[in-house]
Order: sequence, then C-alpha cells, then structure tokens
Amino acid sequence: MKRIYLDHAATTPVDPAVVEVMVSSLKDNFGNPSSVYAEGRTAKKSIDAARAQVAKAINADPREIFFTASGSEADNWAIKGIAMKNQAKGNHIITTKIEHHAILHTCQYLEKHGFEVTYLPVDKDGLISLEDLRNAIRKETILVSIMFANNEIGTIEPIREIGKIVKEKGIVFHTDAVQALGNIPIDVKDLNVDLLSVSAHKIYGPKGIGALYIRKGLPIDNLIHGGGQERKKRAGTENTPEIVAFGKAAELATEHLETNINHMKTLRDQLIKGVTERIPKVRLNGHPQKRLPGNANFCFEYIEGESILLSLDIIGIAGSSGSACTSGSLDPSHVLLAIGLPAGMAHGSLRLTIGKSTTPEDIDYVVDNLVGIIQRLRAMSPIDADNPIDSAVFDKADHHH
Repeated sequence: MKRIYLDHAATTPVDPAVVEVMVSSLKDNFGNPSSVYAEGRTAKKSIDAARAQVAKAINADPREIFFTASGSEADNWAIKGIAMKNQAKGNHIITTKIEHHAILHTCQYLEKHGFEVTYLPVDKDGLISLEDLRNAIRKETILVSIMFANNEIGTIEPIREIGKIVKEKGIVFHTDAVQALGNIPIDVKDLNVDLLSVSAHKIYGPKGIGALYIRKGLPIDNLIHGGGQERKKRAGTENTPEIVAFGKAAELATEHLETNINHMKTLRDQLIKGVTERIPKVRLNGHPQKRLPGNANFCFEYIEGESILLSLDIIGIAGSSGSACTSGSLDPSHVLLAIGLPAGMAHGSLRLTIGKSTTPEDIDYVVDNLVGIIQRLRAMSPIDADNPIDSAVFDKADHHH
C-alpha cells in the first residue's frame, strides 16, 4: 500500500544526498577532530565546512555556531546557560505558554531553583501581544525566550519586533527556531536575536544533531563540561558524520528555500480549502496567514484526534494530533488550550504537515478519505447533541475559512 507521509513537523525523511555525505564520512573520516595528525585534521576540516553551511542558512558567522545533540539540548543550553551566567543580575525569565516542552520543562526546572518565570498568553491565533511582553519586563529580567514558529499550529511569532523590544532593554533574547529552519527565511543579523536553536532532522537531515547560534561575545555558561571541544563551549568528541550531514541538509535547505516554500504553501492551501469546504464543524487552528508554509492543524467537533489518526494510518496516511514528543500522553495539547479551545475540542485535533515530496494527488487522496472518516467517526461518537461542545467556538472560527 502506498504511504502518504504528512508529519514533517515531527521529523523528515533523510535526503539521499545527505545520506551519501554521512556514509562517506562514517567510512573514510574516522579521525578524532581534536587530534593533530592527518586523520584528525581531515575530520576537523569537514566539521568547519559544515559549520559554515549551517551558519550561512541563518546568516551567522561560522564561529557563532555550536553543535549539540538535538534541538532540545540547544534549548536547554540557551536557557540554563544564560540563567546561571546572570544570577547576580536577576532571576526573571519571560517565555510563552505555547513553547515546546524543551523550553517549558527547562523553565519549570529553573523555577524550582530560585528563578521566576512569566508565561505570556497568546491570542486565539497563537500570537503573543507585544504590549504583554513590554509589561512583563522587570529590572530582574535576564532572558526572554519566544519560539519562532509553533510546532503544533504553525503560527509564526513577530520575532524581529520582539527582538527590538528586548534589545532596547539590554536583555538576552533566545528563539527556538527548530520549526522555522528550512521553512521560512532566517537572518540572525536582522532579527535582533542573541541565541537561536535549530535541529537537523526537521530539514531532511539525521536525528541526534542540532545547533545553538550564540551571538559573538555573549557570555553564557556551559551545559556540558569536559574536554575543550566546540571552542571550549561544549565537551564531547564531535559527531563528525552527523555534523557533516547537518551541513549538507542546511545547504540544500538554503539553496531550495523559495521553491520549497512555494510548493508547501500551495499544497497547504489546497488541503485547508478541501477540509474546511467539505467537512462541517471544523476549525483551522493557528493564524490564517502568519503560519508555516507546510502546516495545517484542524479540530473536528465531537471526535477524538487519536481515532482520526488510527483511521488514517490504516489507509496509508501518517499524520499527528500535536507534537510527536507528547503523542504518548493523553493530556490535551497545551498549545490548543492556550489559544482558548475547550479541553474536549483540544483532544480532537489533527495536524498534517507537508514536505517537499508531497504531491497535489496526495492531498486530494487525504481530503477524499478524511471526509468519509470524519462522517463515520461522528456517527459512532458518544459526544453529540446530548453533550454539545460549545459550538460558539466553531462559529467564532468561521473567519478562518
């Protein structure tokens, strides 16, 4: 059976060109990059080249790129590193209610250790208010961390404007750009960011490799201690094959950015139009315009998201009901609750994320089948007119169509 993969926000298939450089590095480039002899120098050279490729993807200086084992590690490092470095200055951190758990759980950890965190609310489309941000800043504020684009609902935050406010106050600004890289243009020089997290497996690279951009001259504590790798900032022998692969993936993402964006946008709009026109009682979650080019997130009244996923999987379609990191949990999505959906509806979400290999035929197949699946599940659903979900939420959602 043909499989249609529509969960590119969770992870992407590794591009064949990326596999090629990774395998060749595994086979022929085994030296320790810290060694001074030829094998070590070869490895170090390939890492330097990859660093330049990743830097170019976000318009940074290669010396500002530090490789990590994941986007989650980069997030942890940014937040704990700045918090520890600036304890004498203050103990207040600002973030949002819709961040990835790598940010939220790190902030909750710091709250147990004497830090105070303000979690900014978002509007019904998932956008923060710049006014709320301004009002939240105190003299003890040492860090603001706001994601570039949301992994569940695809909303893109006004990062440049946020950066401007934060910069004027002389506070450090971090953005989790794991979902943004390869999906929207990123220019760290233009954005007023001090720290930015990215990950390879969201851009057709391998899992287990990420990076943190640290603006030149920014003092930050180390998260991992040991040897002097990554210019004494992150200990541990470098994962050369994965770093080389990340470099290649970043290069391809940069080269084909515009083409990929246009491709994904077209199919995303086709998907949203098909679903909202052919299925009643549906709501598009996230901002109608300011959203990632490949993201569509829907709520269907009276249905559990999980039953939709299983029905799709049986006919060869892979989707998601939120973020992959929490799909094992039965709690409704914290993101959907933050945009004001009642818990009952937050359970019934479906996230479909498009990739560069998705075709218009794939989208037609998905919409055609989804219409029948939703009808069948609604016919079986115990949640119905006897126990109505506030349909005002859906009426309010009509502006999304």
